[in-house]
Amino acid sequence: MLAVHPVQETIRFLPVLIGVLFIGSNGQGHIWSLVGLGIAVAGGLLRWFTTTYQITPSHIRVRRGLLRRRELSVPRDRVRSVDLTAHPLQRILGLSRVVVGTGRSDRHDEGVTLDALATPAAAQLREELLHRSVSVEQKEPEGRVVAQLSPRWVRYGPFTLSGIATIGVVVGSLANLFNETRLDPDNFGLLRSVIGQLTSVPVAVAVVEITVFAAVLVAVLSALAYVLAFWNFRLTRTEGTLHVTRGLLTSRSTTIEVRRLRGAEISEPLLLRAAGGARCMAITTGLRVGRGSEHGGSVLLPPAPLAEARRVAGEVVGDAEPAVHDLIRHGPRAHRRRYTRAFLFAAIVTGVLLLLWWLARWPAWPWQAALALFPLGALLAEDRYRNLGHALLGRRLVFRHGSLLRRRYMLSSEGVIGWVVHRSFFQRRAGLVSLTATTAAGRQHYTCTDMPAAEAVALAHDAVPGLLDPFLVRRE
Repeated sequence: MLAVHPVQETIRFLPVLIGVLFIGSNGQGHIWSLVGLGIAVAGGLLRWFTTTYQITPSHIRVRRGLLRRRELSVPRDRVRSVDLTAHPLQRILGLSRVVVGTGRSDRHDEGVTLDALATPAAAQLREELLHRSVSVEQKEPEGRVVAQLSPRWVRYGPFTLSGIATIGVVVGSLANLFNETRLDPDNFGLLRSVIGQLTSVPVAVAVVEITVFAAVLVAVLSALAYVLAFWNFRLTRTEGTLHVTRGLLTSRSTTIEVRRLRGAEISEPLLLRAAGGARCMAITTGLRVGRGSEHGGSVLLPPAPLAEARRVAGEVVGDAEPAVHDLIRHGPRAHRRRYTRAFLFAAIVTGVLLLLWWLARWPAWPWQAALALFPLGALLAEDRYRNLGHALLGRRLVFRHGSLLRRRYMLSSEGVIGWVVHRSFFQRRAGLVSLTATTAAGRQHYTCTDMPAAEAVALAHDAVPGLLDPFLVRRE
């Protein structure tokens, strides 16, 4: 920790230190920059002096802080998962970061974190917290390999568009640096040449050049992010656990208890689906979901061929049928509702632009271009309906919905702890409902939209017999 945390704090404050160095126009910028560096290093050292932890047979206790003392105590029976990570500096020093999942999936909750432990001790602690014994020399649990990264899967990286976030961060940081240091972009020859070239060509050509460059840059950065995040990926299954390891520079190791697992999710973003790819996620307690799911460790398979995602999901849930079985369609009323919503949106946008052309002297091309929303809306509505479906296969609930992001949930009915039946005004007129299964795992609620009311009640009753009985009126 004495080596790791000062470096981490210095990297965190690096933009501020650079800004102070450039802002100091009177020749004292380097002095204030060194002062800031000393403060960052001191803050990193304080973390070692003020952090202690204790593992007892019943609790995990972590105490940290100097001015604001904080002590976290968690019962060991609340441990749901243990995540081991190590960035490059930690790997060089033989250290790991242990994150203990306690059943909360809120991305603002950091959980129980023990930073910079010796890697053998971290591996032993993981096994101890998950109620198993292992020797100190054993680093990774042995088991059957369920999935392993193939270099050919890197071709799916550009279709994840993860590079857009990187570009946004870089552009924002550069803009903030230029603003804080009052640097003139014209002083940089390369940037001045690019701006000059773009201003010397017609607008349409400049737009095409920027679009092509941005597309290539996003594809390259997305592929690079894929390699950094998922290189050396391996999913293994041991007795009672699923174990995921991945990462090129920063290694990540996640162990999930099978008894905490409630199902799996197959996610297919539009571009990834067009390339024939998908990713598989775990529906379990204690792991982050949503936008932070990859960081939180619920990924069971990175973007890969759809057939591979279905195979992995089937092996994880113990039944291959839910991942490939045809689902029950929701009927003509749900079909009509998809088209009505798509055409209503197109009509409102076109009508507003038409009024602006008529009353405010706007050009005519905006409302004429908006007419394309009608055929595009029809294609989207048809795709959304075709992707909508449900099924009950034994003790496994299967929901599917979405178009721009198609998701297929395979949820164990044993994990369902409640039902929510929602009906909007227009759904009531169409005789449709949205049925939500609530659970303690994953997103904590999984919704099947626009189901016929009778089918929704029958599905909920068959999936968890007796749960709806107090609310049902049986007809004689």
